[in-house]
Amino acid sequence: MFRSEYADVPPVELPIHDAVLARAAEFGDAPALIDGTDGTTLSYEQVDRLHRRAAAALAEAGVRRGDVLALHSPNTIAFPIAFYAATRAGATVTTVHPLATAEEFAKQLRDSGARWIVTVSPLLDVARRAAEIAGGVREIFVCDSARGHRSLIDMPASTAPEPQVTLDPAEDIAALPYSSGTTGIPKGVMLTHRQIATNLAQLGPAIPAGPGERVLAVLPFFHIYGLTALMNAPLRQGATVVVLPRFDLEQFLAAIQNHRITALYVAPPIVLALAKHPAVAQYDLSSLRYVISAAAPLDARLAAACSERLGLPPVGQAYGMTELSPGTHVVPLDAMRDAPPGTVGKLIAGTEMRIVSLDDPGRDLPAGEAGEILIRGPQIMKGYLGRPDATAAMIDPEGWLHTGDVGRVDEAGWLFVVDRVKELIKYKGFQVAPAELEALLLTHPGVADAAVIGTYGDDGNEVPHAFVVRQPSAAELTEAEIMTYVAERVAPYKRIRHVTFTVGVPRAASGKILRRQLREST
Repeated sequence: MFRSEYADVPPVELPIHDAVLARAAEFGDAPALIDGTDGTTLSYEQVDRLHRRAAAALAEAGVRRGDVLALHSPNTIAFPIAFYAATRAGATVTTVHPLATAEEFAKQLRDSGARWIVTVSPLLDVARRAAEIAGGVREIFVCDSARGHRSLIDMPASTAPEPQVTLDPAEDIAALPYSSGTTGIPKGVMLTHRQIATNLAQLGPAIPAGPGERVLAVLPFFHIYGLTALMNAPLRQGATVVVLPRFDLEQFLAAIQNHRITALYVAPPIVLALAKHPAVAQYDLSSLRYVISAAAPLDARLAAACSERLGLPPVGQAYGMTELSPGTHVVPLDAMRDAPPGTVGKLIAGTEMRIVSLDDPGRDLPAGEAGEILIRGPQIMKGYLGRPDATAAMIDPEGWLHTGDVGRVDEAGWLFVVDRVKELIKYKGFQVAPAELEALLLTHPGVADAAVIGTYGDDGNEVPHAFVVRQPSAAELTEAEIMTYVAERVAPYKRIRHVTFTVGVPRAASGKILRRQLREST
């Protein structure tokens, strides 16, 4: 068993809004959130006041403890206000991908039991359609403005009393992001207030921040990585978060230059752009102090090329998953120059790890040998919503979460992730479940059978690759037709990027798809 070098941290028994904004009065007029596109700025005092007034308005509208509110928005400076207002009113927030189709959104609404939606006017048609399909939604609010919908902009004028909701941080669910886990369709991950808040405290000693730090939030807040690293963690410590709605390289580089960004938390595709794109040389990025990459594997050579070009310490990595709130490992800021290339870091405070044999899961492996990574700690999810069997398959009776990742630990305690047991595809950090795409492909009248795996392109991104068996009557079915059929029914990041037609899908006697054989054939 491997244990963290850091001292344990006590569980944080606070609602997430209080855990993050407890020092808002101390930080006062310091900038908390800046819109990276137009410069609109909210101070800590304003964030605290606005989210409390919005909580009052939500409570007045009928939001109660235990309700689920779907937050459906790209990154904006209103996103944190909506999130903390909802939790202060007692609600659980289920975050929704802004590119989700109405059908995908409706599935999440139904599964989570969401009764309220907060969205933005450009996404309102999708939200309305999703609510219509799902049923049970009482009201749709907007962050900006739209005729017929109450807006967060108007909520500060509410005269309703601030809700005084007594939450149980150990039991009440703060966030309900959706994850495919190690395989299968997306499931609601129940993260309590205590689990998320404690994970922030666990990460603090390794990656400290504070007033004067400027973090660029370009990765989405709806994803647990963005929610933690780009929203909760910096706001908890008094840093300034500069918010961008999406990744556009020129806008991203200009924001670093103009706002004197000091810290970047990114995914590998952005590291690739920083390392190789010619536009980087046109901007002054000298304010940067460090870069951390997570959400997907980062090639050590690419990390080195990026750090060399920017004149920074080596790009650090972090490791975790939605089911872990999400962090378990990170390269500490004070060890970035000494960390071995390719490592995803060391265990954060209060976290234990085992590396177990793939052939004999009950056998623990010593340093240097590769096996499945198991994690135990206070940040482990409460479970999957309404799926006790899936929860039991993920977390064993001793409290160990089986990550589905294969890794090894060196003698100094650095973890290296070397492979995946799980079938999940990570496209630019977003989770794509092969089973979901396979089920969709089988609804095409010309498809007899299908399997989906992840394959890597020249840019280092893992993409969905479909193996399709045509129906005898569909001999003329083309790759373009398959790709279009899927693209019309899923969010852009889930689209099939390659199609291989085959005479059959290899399966075990149990019916399980033998994906390794498919990978070996590409």
